[in-house]
Amino acid sequence: MEKHIQIFLRKLSYLSITIATLTLILTYLLQTPPQTCINPNLHPHHKPHPKSTCEAAHRPTTTAEKKNHRLWSTNAWRKSVDSFSNVFTYLQSTNHLKNTSHVLVVSAGGGHAVASLNQIGVHDVTGVEVIDSPPLVAKSDPHNLPFFDGVFDLGFSACLDLALFPSRYVRELERTVRVGGRCVVCVEECGDGEVKEVMKLFARSELSESRNVTVSGSRMTMIVARRIKARS
Repeated sequence: MEKHIQIFLRKLSYLSITIATLTLILTYLLQTPPQTCINPNLHPHHKPHPKSTCEAAHRPTTTAEKKNHRLWSTNAWRKSVDSFSNVFTYLQSTNHLKNTSHVLVVSAGGGHAVASLNQIGVHDVTGVEVIDSPPLVAKSDPHNLPFFDGVFDLGFSACLDLALFPSRYVRELERTVRVGGRCVVCVEECGDGEVKEVMKLFARSELSESRNVTVSGSRMTMIVARRIKARS
C-alpha cells in the first residue's frame, strides 16, 4: 500500500514540474516583444509615443536642413535678422564695415547676425557660440577663441552683458581684430558714463562712436571701437 502511495506522489510531482515548466514558457512567450514594432492596424498618421527603443527606431527624424527651414521661416527669426541688418547697414554707411570685410560674430546664438550680414552682402563671416548651430554658427568658447591675432576686419557681439568674464571676453574679441579694424559690441541701453566704463575693457582700442539701436526688439547701445595698437 505504501509503495502505491509513493508511486502516486512521484507521478504527481512529475506532473507539477511539467505544469510549472509550461507555465514559465508561456509567460516568456507572452512577454517577448514582437519581431516588428509596427502595428498594421495603426493609421500611419497617428503614431503613439514609443514605449520601447524598438518603437522609437521607426519614428522619423528631422534633418538639420528641415529644422533650419522651419526656424528661418518664422516671423521671429525674420524680425531679428532684419534688426541686425539695420545695425550692419549703418556700419556700412559709416565705413566701419565693407562687403569684403572678414567678420567675426561672437556669441552668435542661432546665427541671426550671421544671416543678416549675408543678407546685406557680407559673406566672409564666421559665427561662433558655445553650442554650434550649423551651418551658420560653429562651436567655440568666446573666452578662448581659436583664431590667430588680427585675422578679422571686424569683431561683433551683442551679448557682452551676458559674458561670465567680460574683461577676458573683450580681450579675446579685440585680439582677433587687426590694427585699424573695428570691435563692435551692443550692450543694454546706457549713457556716456557707462560707455566709458565699457571702453575701459578695450586695452588696445579707442572709441569711434556710440549710438542707441534696437536689436531683436531690445533697446541697446552700440559701441564701436577702433583697434589702434598691436598686441604687445
